[in-house]
Amino acid sequence: MSNYFQHKIVAITGATSGIGRALAESLLKNGAKVAVCGRNQAALDSMKEALKSSDLLTFQADVSAEDDCRQFIESTVQTFGGLDILINNAGISMRALFQDVDLAVLRKSMDINFWGTVYCCKFALPHLMKSHGSIAGISSIAGYKGLPCRTGYSSSKFAMQGFLESLRIELLHKNVNVLWISPGFVASNIRNTALNASGEAQKESPLQEKNLMTADVCALRILNAIEQRKRTLIMSSQGKLTVWINKFFPGFADRQVYKHFANEPDSPLK
Repeated sequence: MSNYFQHKIVAITGATSGIGRALAESLLKNGAKVAVCGRNQAALDSMKEALKSSDLLTFQADVSAEDDCRQFIESTVQTFGGLDILINNAGISMRALFQDVDLAVLRKSMDINFWGTVYCCKFALPHLMKSHGSIAGISSIAGYKGLPCRTGYSSSKFAMQGFLESLRIELLHKNVNVLWISPGFVASNIRNTALNASGEAQKESPLQEKNLMTADVCALRILNAIEQRKRTLIMSSQGKLTVWINKFFPGFADRQVYKHFANEPDSPLK
């Protein structure tokens, strides 16, 4: 990685584990000043203690709360003197048939995945316009293709990508870059914390996590995309193929996606 991120001020949501944590660590190693937020104060304290960096700001915030997002961005700017990059990483998944799911699960998905992005972008934008900076959204192939048993997750990611695409076009001549990223399956905690039909964490992953892309590799690819001021990044070949097939052969894509998710361990489709 080049010295692009040296002295850059970066705010990352949902950064106490997984991709967010890996992003923060990589940025600090490359000379950036990093502000992270998360809901769990103990996890934030542990992260602060482990990384031992004066260039790291930890802030307790729930991105589904508008005022928390405002305070997070304001604290970042007050601490470091500005803002160059906002990475909207906070997210939550779900796994249940729509016929069974409590509607509160869909609301929570939208509040965190969509509204959390909107709130942070709203408060960060004036500062990013001054710095000619970047906004990144960590999305999913679920933002391109509706996935069964993930109605809330897909809806929130479709909304997130639609918002970011609209914002990108508004900012085309303002020298602020907007991109959205679909990492594919990455070893992280998101499937363990995915909500079941009643809104409780499922506490297990249907995937073999040890065989997935590591968060460190994923973070490096995300940072390269930000540095290159890309529009989109789909990391996996499976993701690229899914988007392409869905564009030209949507009916076939529907059947293949159903088959894929029906074969998951304990799939709600069975």
